[in-house]
Amino acid sequence: MDRRDTVLALLALGAAARAAKAQQPAKIARIGFLALDFAGDPRGMEPFRQGLHELGYVEGRNVVVEVRDAERKLERLPALAAELVTLQVEVIVAPAVVAAQAAHRATKTIPIVFAGVADPVTDGLVASLARPGGNVTGLSNLSPELGGKRLELLKQAVPGIVRIAILWQPGSGMERTDRDTLKQAEVAARALGLQLQFVEARSPADFDKAFAEIARERAEALSLFGTPMFFVERVRLVQMVARSRLPTVFSSRWFVDVGGLMSYGASLNDLIRRSATYVDKILKGAKPADLPVEQPTKFELVINLKAAQALGITIPQSLLWRADEVIQ
Repeated sequence: MDRRDTVLALLALGAAARAAKAQQPAKIARIGFLALDFAGDPRGMEPFRQGLHELGYVEGRNVVVEVRDAERKLERLPALAAELVTLQVEVIVAPAVVAAQAAHRATKTIPIVFAGVADPVTDGLVASLARPGGNVTGLSNLSPELGGKRLELLKQAVPGIVRIAILWQPGSGMERTDRDTLKQAEVAARALGLQLQFVEARSPADFDKAFAEIARERAEALSLFGTPMFFVERVRLVQMVARSRLPTVFSSRWFVDVGGLMSYGASLNDLIRRSATYVDKILKGAKPADLPVEQPTKFELVINLKAAQALGITIPQSLLWRADEVIQ
C-alpha cells in the first residue's frame, strides 16, 4: 500500500468512527423525584417537567424521571429514598424538607436538590447557604417577614377583625424559622392594632383541641403556618376552617386550591420549576457543595372567591386587583 492509499484508508477509518459515534444513542439521565403527596395533587410534577423542557430535556429521549410518591404517609419516605438510591439515579429532587432529609439519610454521595425548604442550615441539609458543602443544595423559601405580611393581607380582606389566631406546629423541625416568623407577626400585629392568639398543634390528633381553643378565645380569623404535616393534612384543615367560619390566610396556594380562602407566600411551583436548573448543572458536572442555595424570587397572592362567599365576606376590589390569581 502506497502513501496515498494509506492516507485514504486512515481518512476512511476516521469517517467510519465518526459515523459510529454519531449513531450511538444519546446518554439518558436518570433522575429521582421524591414526592410527599403527588397522588393528591398530580400537578406538582408539572413545574419540574416544564423546567426540564426549558433546558432541552425530553422524557424518554434524554432523561427519565423516577417518581416515588409517599402519598401523604411521612413514614414511607425513608424506604422510597432508599429505593431511588438502589436505582442509582444521578440526582434526587426532593421538594419538601422531610423528603430532602429522608434522601440525605439514604445517601451521602448521590446529589440531592431540594425546593421550598425554609431553613436548610438548621434542618441539617447544608453547612451554609453560600457553601452547602455536601451532596445537598437547592432553593429555600425562607422569608420570616411573610408572617407579618399575611396578617396585613388578612386585615385588608376582612377590615373589621381584631383578634387573629395563629396555628403552628412546635417540633416540626422548623423552630428557628417559626420563632423568627412569630416575632415578625407580633411586630406587624402591633402596627395593625391586632391581638394574636398562638395555638399549637403537634400532630393531627391535636386539631380538634386547637380549634376548640380558637373558638373559646373568640378569634375572628386565622393564620396558618406552613409545615409538612399541615400540608399533608391540608384538606382536613381547610374543612375545619370552613366549619369554624374563620377567614384564614395560608402559606401556600395548595391550601387555596382545595378550598381555602387566601394564601400568600413564595411560589412553590416556581421553586420546583427552578430546581431543574440545579439538576441540569449537576448532570453537566457541577458539585452540589459548590452550588449556593437560592432564595425565592416569586411570591404570589391567591384568593378563592367561592370560599369568601361561603364565609359571607366580600373581598375588597383593591385586594383582588393585587392578587396573582383569583379562583372563582
